[in-house]
Amino acid sequence: MLVSAVALGVGVATPAAADTRRDSIRVLNSLPVSVERSAGYDRDLFRHWSDLDGDGCNTREQVLIDERRSGEVRGCDVAGGRWRSTYDGDVTSNPSSFDIDHYVPLKEAWDSGAWRWNAATRERFANDLGFAGALIAVSASSNRSKSDRDPAEWLPERGVCKYAKTWVAVKYRWRLAVDSTEKSELRRILRGCSSKMRVPSIARIVTQ
Repeated sequence: MLVSAVALGVGVATPAAADTRRDSIRVLNSLPVSVERSAGYDRDLFRHWSDLDGDGCNTREQVLIDERRSGEVRGCDVAGGRWRSTYDGDVTSNPSSFDIDHYVPLKEAWDSGAWRWNAATRERFANDLGFAGALIAVSASSNRSKSDRDPAEWLPERGVCKYAKTWVAVKYRWRLAVDSTEKSELRRILRGCSSKMRVPSIARIVTQ
């Protein structure tokens, strides 16, 4: 097994203080550029909604707790909770109507380099609570619309600058590649946004 030379975070509970702000185009340019590998993906290769920090709440429950706009936390549930989907603005008080979205979809991650990772690294990616942008609660309809498409193929109805910057941040954190079309579209978007973006620490990556 080979461990990535940059191992600053563990992909579970990286302190928010480790995040920095940098020029978004420079961060994008730091990503490797590669043709995607489309063969071999299976969603079951990414074990998700685990409880990697051992607090008794699984990842889905934790994201719903963290992203609630209102409500009282009782154990791993939110009583009287209210959530707002950043992709389309939908609001719900029924968490079962919302999906937890991997900002960079699991298949996109696989195609962009996760096919090299071992099972534990893929599980950490699928349950990454160390960077707030990695997993978000969104309406099921917007999540299904997005599916496994990258920003050259799909963009949200609102918050496009935030979407592009967060996409780049997640790829940076996990050292995932971008393909040339994806990079061109991200550069186009970012040129119309404020220059700075939040950059997370690098996650620990172990390859097979």
